[in-house]
Amino acid sequence: MPGERSTDGGHSLAGVEHVPGVAKPDPVLVVEKMRRAFGGLVAVDVDHLEVQRGVITALIGPNGAGKTTFFNLLTGFDRPDTGSVVFNGRDVERLKSHGRAREGMVRTFQLTKALTKLSVLENMKLGAGGQTGEHFLQSLFPFLWKSQEDAIEERARELLRRFRLDHMADEFSGTLSGGQRKLLEMARALMASPAVVMLDEPVAGVNPALTQSLLEHVRRLPGEGVTVIFVEHDMDVVWDISDWVVVMAEGAVIAEGYPESIGKNQAVIDAYLGSDHDGDELDEGSAR
Repeated sequence: MPGERSTDGGHSLAGVEHVPGVAKPDPVLVVEKMRRAFGGLVAVDVDHLEVQRGVITALIGPNGAGKTTFFNLLTGFDRPDTGSVVFNGRDVERLKSHGRAREGMVRTFQLTKALTKLSVLENMKLGAGGQTGEHFLQSLFPFLWKSQEDAIEERARELLRRFRLDHMADEFSGTLSGGQRKLLEMARALMASPAVVMLDEPVAGVNPALTQSLLEHVRRLPGEGVTVIFVEHDMDVVWDISDWVVVMAEGAVIAEGYPESIGKNQAVIDAYLGSDHDGDELDEGSAR
């Protein structure tokens, strides 16, 4: 059974048809004619996809469905052969990953990217954009950047308190557990005040206690004006926190809808279980 919805995401999508490529009332992200092939293998072939603003959207599919490649294409870590990405009404296809981050599209990684020889607080401060002191000439004059630096540190400490990592602020990030590094990576992503956070398997390798803490933080994000898109294999998590689910198979989007409807969708059941499972429903166990 799905858990409590993050926001009014279910209401904002009320009346939206559960078919691949359906138009959304207020899309923050629109993908058009996106294709990526590696030699003769077509990894992604998405004709049209819209992501609704202010909701938590899960991207799921069996192994080899193209989810990770699609994620990389959306965030600028890979380039499509054809197609476009429109973010907040602007075509960002020519922007690289850092340019998209400046526009407000920030991602995390399945394998965390914390700088282990820097402190937790220093890792957090790196996530803030537009830092005047990063420019060589301005860095020579502390009065130009000191007040901004103080504000950045204050926000970093506030986020660390929220994620219950404040007691580790001065420790090397390399001393954190795997679950704590996931929390640090999400907290650092929020330093950029993003419009969209894209999470790549956010609970992979995280112990159950920290998983619940991390998911609670994810649930809160839409209420703070942050749209969430996440790739996940753990269907318990998908049913629990997502407002909308997009399903990929063989590089294409084969289904969209509320979590409750996705588990009963025959195309999804066939993709995960094979076509000889007519009448079955996709549940947590069968989707792993």
